[in-house]
Amino acid sequence: MKIGIGLPNHVRDVDASTIPAYAARAEQAGFATLGTIGRIAYPGVMDTVALAAAAGATSTIGLLSNVLLATVWPPVLLAKEVASIDGVSGGRLALGVGIGQRPDDFVADGLGPRGLGRRIDADLEIYRSVWDGEPVGGGDNGAVPLTARRVPMIFGGRSPASYDRMAKWGDGYIAPAVPPAYLAENFDTARRTWKDAGRDGSPRLIAINYFAFDDLDKGRAGVADYYGTAPAEYRDIVVGSIAAGAGAARAAVQAFADLGVDELVFQPSTADPNGIEKLAAAVL
Repeated sequence: MKIGIGLPNHVRDVDASTIPAYAARAEQAGFATLGTIGRIAYPGVMDTVALAAAAGATSTIGLLSNVLLATVWPPVLLAKEVASIDGVSGGRLALGVGIGQRPDDFVADGLGPRGLGRRIDADLEIYRSVWDGEPVGGGDNGAVPLTARRVPMIFGGRSPASYDRMAKWGDGYIAPAVPPAYLAENFDTARRTWKDAGRDGSPRLIAINYFAFDDLDKGRAGVADYYGTAPAEYRDIVVGSIAAGAGAARAAVQAFADLGVDELVFQPSTADPNGIEKLAAAVL
């Protein structure tokens, strides 16, 4: 099982200038992937910007939006931005796709929080056409260079439609940031839907687990703040699942490995970069 680490772009009032150095330290520490979590109506750094910064500051580590709220974007613009990040990174990006649910994240005119299933189904067609170099905007020009590829997509969500989109369009499934005891059914459903769709092999299965080493109270408060608009029961489950220290981080690795997960991304609960090496020493 691969072990990744998240960038702190989601931490309230994070100093954006620290993200490139954080990414470089994570690569040097030996993590397999850098992940982002993204919202619009929250004082952090846009996940696409964080991934672009990470792409420029690293050379080998994988990049993953974990997950990006795709429906808040005009689809051609997002497809071009994603292809651009992937190109800058040398083909290291996987696009984690979610449809969102918090109404305040939908700030673009004409892209409100309604009809999200229909919207993402249409948007996925557009992403593919943009990445294939088809013309955009009614003219003759495509939006991406000829070297662009179809960026791998990993789907989040728990509805039947989310699993169906994964099997049709995706390369894998990202589970919500809850303890492994809650997730066996999610991963089993992903595998079953993949097989039922006639896909070869197995989907790439990714899990998320928050972590904290030096200031657990601060980490808990930060995660609770980020999930402040979520139902209280779900928020408490996420906060309660934070891996506090080396022993808890190692236990999370074992628990997710037992579920057959391909990759576990430890998401920071604070922006303290010293957690990078401490987590690496515990789990790599």
